[in-house]
Amino acid sequence: MKNRVLPILALLLVLTVALSAFLPSDTFAQAFSKTNNTYNGKTPKYVFLFIGDGTSFPQIAAAEMYLGAQKKTTAPQTKALDFTNFPATGVAATFDSDSFIPDSASTGTSIASGIKTGNGIINMDPQKQTSVEPITRKLKDKGYKIGVVSSVSIDHATPAVFYANEASRNNYYEIGLQLANSNFDYFGGGGFKDPEGKNTKMPNPQNILDVAKKNGFTVASTKDEILQLNNNSGKVIAINPELDADKAMPYEIDRKDGELKLSDYVRKGIEVLDNKNGFFMMVESGKIDWANHANDAAASIHDTIEFNNAVMEAYKVYEKYPNDTLIIVTGDHECGGLTIGFAGTEYETFFNKLEKQTLSYIGFDKIINDYKKSTKPENYKFEDLLPQIKTAFGLTASADGTSGLVLTASEYSRLQEAFKRSMEAKADRNYTDHEKIIYGTYEPLTVTLTHILNNKAGLSFTTYSHTGLPVPVYAVGLGHELFNGSYDNTDIYKKMAAITKADQK
Repeated sequence: MKNRVLPILALLLVLTVALSAFLPSDTFAQAFSKTNNTYNGKTPKYVFLFIGDGTSFPQIAAAEMYLGAQKKTTAPQTKALDFTNFPATGVAATFDSDSFIPDSASTGTSIASGIKTGNGIINMDPQKQTSVEPITRKLKDKGYKIGVVSSVSIDHATPAVFYANEASRNNYYEIGLQLANSNFDYFGGGGFKDPEGKNTKMPNPQNILDVAKKNGFTVASTKDEILQLNNNSGKVIAINPELDADKAMPYEIDRKDGELKLSDYVRKGIEVLDNKNGFFMMVESGKIDWANHANDAAASIHDTIEFNNAVMEAYKVYEKYPNDTLIIVTGDHECGGLTIGFAGTEYETFFNKLEKQTLSYIGFDKIINDYKKSTKPENYKFEDLLPQIKTAFGLTASADGTSGLVLTASEYSRLQEAFKRSMEAKADRNYTDHEKIIYGTYEPLTVTLTHILNNKAGLSFTTYSHTGLPVPVYAVGLGHELFNGSYDNTDIYKKMAAITKADQK
């Protein structure tokens, strides 16, 4: 009888673990409630919070494997991103109030303000009735200077949760106006999506930058103006001079030499915010998320590496003031369902093949658009773009002794079909259900090229949206030990608040 009971008990244990994935979020919250959010140590003077949007374990691992592959060794090697060696390592759940798959507004609100809310909501409860105060406002009241940096538009969801309250993340004018009316000290990186209020229902909207200037902000929008900023510049909005159509900074893979990058804004922010009372700076690498939405592994990897460079600018402060500094690095959610492994390469990966990619999906979209503008529809030929495809992705139609990335007959056929779709006007693309899955909302030819290169490297994606994966948390400095273990993303706020005494009057 005893021999029969043990297997049954083991089976019940396995079923319990498996079924836990389908239990209500309250059950998970109870599991995480034992984490330590109590701190009695010294309050840090310099606090940095880095958020890799769309960044979880796969994005970090892919970057480390890519860097390791550059060593050209026969055995697989990785090169660790520096922040992964921080002394504290944790894991945070990312589900929000109504879904296991969250967005940046809900997860950002959890990190900034410590509550669960729904997709698209900025610092309000799920019913959109009650506003909550982000940690930044509380620290400002305590004398800290406050900085918010992002590689995407500064009114995007993640930066917005650190200065705004809004029922919808898409209310860009209302969010930007709250920035202009804030008493924060440094905003850097991307621009504003609706500075004139063209999409607002507010009467008589004023230009956001005009409002900001009236409120004492210095607006710097050239490289020279930004580099000249210092801690005597007062309140600052530093808008990157090179912005894309979404008012975001370029992807790192597309950035030209000499153009400002995320780490530059962190370095400058440290200088602008320097004061005797200390500061809090939130830094978001937003285009990691965008690259993964587009299933562009190479673009994601390059932005993740630059994210690490930005963290190391803060680490210089820690090295100088180890007894006054706290640095936290995390993601808000995973994006794309990136997997390191593909059926076509089985147990092998070839990260060196990603080195062949020289521009982001956005860059190749431009090549396609330029081709369509310069070529009559009756003259469209897929073969016309083969030279640009080789330059951008290293993919060739036949062996030429230089690439090593020869397209198979099946891959070539997929590209030809995608090319036909890309040559159509977007309004005329009546996708089949299968095409909706393989192309998403992206340019068919471009996204097929990234998929083929990803697969040749041994990588794959499962979605063009977010996933429900937990995210890693790394920390160094005062109170870093609180960030060890497994907990909810609302606990990131609670730990920061405990360490900075933000909730104490």
